[in-house]
Order: sequence, then structure tokens, then C-alpha cells
Amino acid sequence: MLTASQLRAARAMTGMTVEELAAASGLSKSAIEEAEASQVFANAGVTDRLRSIFESKGVLFLGAGEDDAGAGPGLRLRQQFHDEGIRPQNLNAANDD
Repeated sequence: MLTASQLRAARAMTGMTVEELAAASGLSKSAIEEAEASQVFANAGVTDRLRSIFESKGVLFLGAGEDDAGAGPGLRLRQQFHDEGIRPQNLNAANDD
């Protein structure tokens, strides 16, 4: 179960606005704002959609005690490795798109 704090933190870590998250998830702005303000979520479908979006952007959600026995729920951002493409010295007709 995600907390409102985790949702707010995930959005901040990914740099997404509420509008961008609404467009990416297909949810209304008000549904996202409500999820970020709630203490308990009645609609698991909303949190499942948001979790999916954030996980696709590298967010790893941690449950209470998962990372440290005394720690509460949190999140971590996975390292993003960028494809640097093909180096100029390795370009040839076979790999020319």
C-alpha cells in the first residue's frame, strides 16, 4: 500500500507536474490531488496506475521496515543508464538507421 507521502515524493523525484501525471496515467487532476492528500486509499486502481507510472520512471517503493528495521515507508530512485548510442568510429552501413 502506497502512502500519500510516497506519492508526493515520487512525483517530486521524477519532476512531474500533476498535469503531466494526469496525462500519463489517464487519471483526473483531482484524483491525483486526492490521492496525494489521503491517509488511506479506497481505490487501489488509482494507486496501481500511479505506481506503474512512477516505477517506469525508475522509482522503487519501499515498505515500512523493508530497507531498515526501524524505517518507515519510503522510496528510492534507480540509477538511470543512458544509451550513448554508437560511437562515430564504430558507425558503418550495417548499423546506419
